[in-house]
Amino acid sequence: MPSSNMNDEKTPLQSDVVSDGAVVSISSNSSSRRSFFSSFRRRTQSHSGSAKSYAAVNRPAYGDEFASLPENEAKILRDQVAVPAPAASYFSLYRYANKKDRFILLIGIVSALLEGVLKPLMSILFGSVSEAFTNYDPQRATYSSTQLYANDTMYNTTYSDNYNGTDEYTPYDGLSQQDYYDTISRLSLYLVFLGIADIVLSHIKTFIFIDRGEILSARIREHYLAATLKQNIGYFDKVGSGEITSRITSDTILVQEAISEKISFIIANSSTFFVALVIAFTQSYILTFIMLSILVSIILSTGIASAYMVKCLKKSQDGYAVGGTLAEEVIGSVRNVQAFGIQEIMVHTYDNFLKVSEYWGIWAGIATGLMNGSMFLCSFSTDALAYWQGVRLYSEYQASLGNIITIIFAVFQGAYAFAQISPYLSSITTGIAAASKIFATIDRVSAIDSSNETGIKLNEVEGNIEFASVKFIYPSRPNVTVLNDFSLSIPAGKTVALVGSSGSGKSTIVSLIERFYNPVCGDVLLDGHNIRNLNIRWLRQKIAVVQQEPTLFACSIYENIAYGLVGSEYEYSSPTEKRALIIEACKQANAWTFIEKLPAGLETNVGERGFLMSGGQKQRIAIARAIVSNPKILLLDEATSALDTKSEGIVQEALDRASKNRTTIVIAHRLSTVKDADCIVVMRRGHILEMGTHIELLAKNGEYCELVRAQQIETLKENEKKQLETANGRFDDSGTEEAFNEKVIELSDYQQERALDLARPMTGKSMGTVPRAFDIEVQDDNVPSFSEALKFIYNLSRPEMSYNVIGLIACFFNGMGHPALGVLWGTNLQAFNDIMDRYELRIYISRMAGFLFLLACSLGISNTVTGAAFGHSSSRLVRRIRRLSFGQILRQEIAFFDRDENTAGSLTATLSREAQAVEGLGGITLGKFIDAFVTVIGSSIVSIALAWKLGLVVTCGVPVLMGSGFYRFYLLTEFESRVKKENERTSTYACEATSAIRTVVALTRESDVWETYHSNLNEIIRRNRPASMRSAFFYGLTQAQVFFIMALATWYGGQLLGTGEYNLFQFYLVFLSIIFGAETAGVVFSFAPDVGKAVQAAKSIKMLLERVPDIDPWSEEGKTPQNVRGDIEFRDVHFSYPTRPEVPVLRGLNLKIQNGQYVALVGASGCGKSTTISLIEEFYRPNAGAVLLDGQDISELNINAYREQIALVSQEPTLYAGSIKYNVQLGSPTAVTDDQVIDVCKQANIHDFIMSLPDGYDTLCGSKGALLSGGQKQRIAIARALIRKPKILLLDEATSALDSESEKVVQAALDAAAQGRTTIAVAHRLSTIQNADVIYVFEAGRVCEVGTHQDLLAKKGRYYELVHLQALEESK
Repeated sequence: MPSSNMNDEKTPLQSDVVSDGAVVSISSNSSSRRSFFSSFRRRTQSHSGSAKSYAAVNRPAYGDEFASLPENEAKILRDQVAVPAPAASYFSLYRYANKKDRFILLIGIVSALLEGVLKPLMSILFGSVSEAFTNYDPQRATYSSTQLYANDTMYNTTYSDNYNGTDEYTPYDGLSQQDYYDTISRLSLYLVFLGIADIVLSHIKTFIFIDRGEILSARIREHYLAATLKQNIGYFDKVGSGEITSRITSDTILVQEAISEKISFIIANSSTFFVALVIAFTQSYILTFIMLSILVSIILSTGIASAYMVKCLKKSQDGYAVGGTLAEEVIGSVRNVQAFGIQEIMVHTYDNFLKVSEYWGIWAGIATGLMNGSMFLCSFSTDALAYWQGVRLYSEYQASLGNIITIIFAVFQGAYAFAQISPYLSSITTGIAAASKIFATIDRVSAIDSSNETGIKLNEVEGNIEFASVKFIYPSRPNVTVLNDFSLSIPAGKTVALVGSSGSGKSTIVSLIERFYNPVCGDVLLDGHNIRNLNIRWLRQKIAVVQQEPTLFACSIYENIAYGLVGSEYEYSSPTEKRALIIEACKQANAWTFIEKLPAGLETNVGERGFLMSGGQKQRIAIARAIVSNPKILLLDEATSALDTKSEGIVQEALDRASKNRTTIVIAHRLSTVKDADCIVVMRRGHILEMGTHIELLAKNGEYCELVRAQQIETLKENEKKQLETANGRFDDSGTEEAFNEKVIELSDYQQERALDLARPMTGKSMGTVPRAFDIEVQDDNVPSFSEALKFIYNLSRPEMSYNVIGLIACFFNGMGHPALGVLWGTNLQAFNDIMDRYELRIYISRMAGFLFLLACSLGISNTVTGAAFGHSSSRLVRRIRRLSFGQILRQEIAFFDRDENTAGSLTATLSREAQAVEGLGGITLGKFIDAFVTVIGSSIVSIALAWKLGLVVTCGVPVLMGSGFYRFYLLTEFESRVKKENERTSTYACEATSAIRTVVALTRESDVWETYHSNLNEIIRRNRPASMRSAFFYGLTQAQVFFIMALATWYGGQLLGTGEYNLFQFYLVFLSIIFGAETAGVVFSFAPDVGKAVQAAKSIKMLLERVPDIDPWSEEGKTPQNVRGDIEFRDVHFSYPTRPEVPVLRGLNLKIQNGQYVALVGASGCGKSTTISLIEEFYRPNAGAVLLDGQDISELNINAYREQIALVSQEPTLYAGSIKYNVQLGSPTAVTDDQVIDVCKQANIHDFIMSLPDGYDTLCGSKGALLSGGQKQRIAIARALIRKPKILLLDEATSALDSESEKVVQAALDAAAQGRTTIAVAHRLSTIQNADVIYVFEAGRVCEVGTHQDLLAKKGRYYELVHLQALEESK
């Protein structure tokens, strides 16, 4: 078993660091985006050209990044990120087998061993058959049986050879005719019995190993997921979720293949090899010892080649694992990718990782070819050596012909069986390489292990929290001290607010209370107990947290909120009680209003990561989840940042009520949410500047007072306050529901309105979303046929046609090897019968042995060439498929990603698994299929040409063998189609859990996630079992055909020899050619599972690559906008999301935005503001109506040229693994200078922070920007938008994550940036849009008010209410 010791001298491979290497390469190669779309189609038809050397090709050997820290601090940080050196042996793959598994596997092993014995027994029968043929003379036996009398006195001059030279009679001592036919019939019957035994044994061993392999690999998946879920958060800062997805999907499949039926083939072939040696020793130990010299060569060549192959495969998998993380990042943020048109850059970055995998994959193929070549050279050399030395022993009367034939056939069978092991060994070595990475994670001892049952569990929790001289450094950024000598006492039952600029350490405090990290110095205390001494799971169950960016799981609203009850006293309450608690929590969080209007209510699915909900809706569901269990400690990290003003007011009131009698820590930039806190702590750069209540801090006129002034909208007059109080007094429950009603109408109302809408005149391309959603499904249902899938793979492989042709030519020589062997064997055996002089026979056979050796050499060369050529071709093909698939995925319209089956986890797993599966139609497998085809056809032609009667009869058995094999192949193809969907579902679930690891561990959902994953895997195993049994039966039937064909050939060939119609040469030529051909075909069908997976994968990839999206960024059609002014108009726009066509979002939206205007969109969550932004970006198209740019329908414009005029800053900023500079540069469609990057960062108020970092603009952002705070990420995203110099600037809550001080500066920068361009801002924080030229107030998908800030205040309508709800109390 792999060592679990942690290696403190080496740091793990880091996706962020490697990705930074990508930055350098990409920055120097990213010129114009437009060239990508105009040339991508042409490039998909050609193979990837040579690219520049990439930093990720050779991963740097990192030193100890903690060396500059004191040893005690370095150890704490190192323990949080260190991973043990990966190591695995083959037997460690069975580490989770229990006694039952071992017993069943023992039965399978015994069955495999007995099956392996059958073929060597066939060699004994073959020797007996050969002895019978050579001891029988048809003419003499016929005469002897009919004419010879008992007294032996009859003379017959016809047969003069009955007399010696002195006319003395020589009696015939061979087999009589009757004995001959009896012997042939008996031996044929024995072969039939062996065939029946083979059916039974092959079925048992194949089914057992398939079934147990699936079960054991499922356990490895479960343990890997369990080990991943218990890792400390610092581990995830180093390892991306995409790498975890790649391990749990593709790598575990490789492990399964290593412990499944392929190991049974190795056992059976090994049994054949050793039993053949035993039989050979019983015939002639001298000749057998001589032939054993070949065994040494086989072992040496196999050992050296396989060791190198493992090394190459490990490096290949490492290269792709980091690429998988990038793919998951990019697909998860596809809206951002399409908005900025950075598909080409991301495909290029991804391809750089694929180069690493391809490079080492090619070398692995070369190693495989050398291993195969040496195996065949040695195996076929045994024939040459056996005949050369065997005829010597025969001439010296030390061995009979029967001994020699049995030894030759037995050793050849053994050597051939040993040669067949090599293709399976590649799967074993690949599985070991994959397992080493998986077991490294499983064996890793987490520095903060949530599954550990040790630790104190307090009887009562008061909620006193204290930070005592805490120093904290993130393990992923050891050069930056976040908290230094930080001390703070939070009394039980009090509400403490943490405010300050982004990066001051506020969110870090929440992470330390949750014990996501360990401080390097100092202590965090709960009720006087160091939290390091408390049970981790118990601690987290006493805490509820609402994070800055809420994470929901892909299930119903009910289930998402119910997860908040895990570990509480209500966890096992009745469904009725739970439902009541959940509904009450929804009401408190102001979520019930919109939930009850949904068609499915609480059972509505929120989609992956809650994408079917608006930002405010997600936040309210997360708040309901936090308060449903009535926790002792409540942590609110920007809990209301995504809410509109009205929702915020009511939710804040609910949170204020929820804060009573419990310790509450609030992190906020919006100071209106913390003014009632018992204590407000103002922080900067990890230190406390001042503390006190709102009134006390205002009186100090210090830092907090400045923050308040920066956030005030306007000084409120006393009479306005009275009006506000009066207005607030009218907000009863019914009024609240009306005010915040999301106006989700029922399906019947929607259909009636749709009928009216569609009757109106519309522009040419306004028909869209609902029909398109249907078209997507219809299009995807056109599943390619088997022949279409093969043709597709052939076309994809055309760039490597030269390698494929070389491989095909080599395969032709491989396939003709067995017919050639049959000719040489037949010639030799005929010589034993015809040449009476043993010296002359020895000379002749020795010469023929030389020809056999030449045949062995040619087969060794051709097999080496086959493996290397097809290995090179398949590695290139896998890279091409992954690159094209990734580009095609990024090409799809956003509606494609909204569908449940197209989650980021599912698509990432597809990239990893499907492309690798297609290799089942290439490499070793393809070579074996072509070998078998040429062997069967060549053997049949040669046999029928030289002995047509026997050739035709024996060949008739081959179609039965082929039919059984192909039917099994058909079963496995159908089986793989179903398994693929089920595996995608489970892998998506696991990916979702690991991507949201902070939320999972905060909710202590580790056990719940594992249980669900475990039950899903068990269900898959149960469903797969019947198909595995059928597949195993037909495999056994295929293998038994060799014995049945041999029995038929022996019986019918014996009849023809008995009559003298055929000689030994003809018989052995047909016999050996057909038998070896059938045996080769039988071996090939053992690869049927690989081919089944490959065909299914090819179909899926073909469907993906041929899918043309409705909104196609590859399309060159459409007008190119000229002299863009920036006028935007929505003309009677109706829209509903394709995944929920029954829920309208926009219902006749009309608005006009003039060029250069700063326009704000405000309103309740879910009213359609963000949807409006999506329609402007042309992520979707309206169901009815039109969106116009400068009077032109944007659906008639070229999508790429149109999007180049727009820049987007989303509500949840998206950064990629790479440097800060790289992320900013992504915003520009052309190359930019460092000065331009610095300039926009200054405008976004992020420059000073960047320069304070040790690496400045080269500082890594981490996977998904995990190494930066929310405010820092948002400001970098703003800089990325500004560097684009857009005509239209879209701000979807662009400053929601900024503190007041930063917001003021950034807002001023955005105001300046808005000059000369159209700016559309979606905002809940009204201070950011009070200077807007026009403000549109949305309600229920329509505009209910429009005007300037002052105009709308004067109306005292809906906007007036929003403003006054958000105002602070009068400052001094």
